[in-house]
Amino acid sequence: MGQKILIVDDAAFMRMMIKDILTKNGFDVVGEAADGVQAVEKYKETQPDLVTMDITMPEMDGITALKEIKKINPAAKIIMCSAMGQQAMVIDAIQAGAKDFIVKPFQADRVIEAISKTLG
Repeated sequence: MGQKILIVDDAAFMRMMIKDILTKNGFDVVGEAADGVQAVEKYKETQPDLVTMDITMPEMDGITALKEIKKINPAAKIIMCSAMGQQAMVIDAIQAGAKDFIVKPFQADRVIEAISKTLG
């Protein structure tokens, strides 16, 4: 059984891309969410080993969702994903407890490297 991963992104095709990369590499995608509110709910439901979290989303952005998940489980492992190479957002995410950061468009090897490193 692979490690359980929750994918959070408001773009369905991005979730599909990440899911494809992960399943091909033996990970178990236990859920998907399209915004931060869903992400927090799905996290409680699925208790994943790791979350890939988009930053810019409707309802609740990724950094807020990251903070909410960290309240539920301070040991939660979350990797942020964003198309914007905005330094401030990256710093905010890391300070809020994100373990790593992946820039879109995704490169499969970079995604797997970040996840493997975070899961140890």
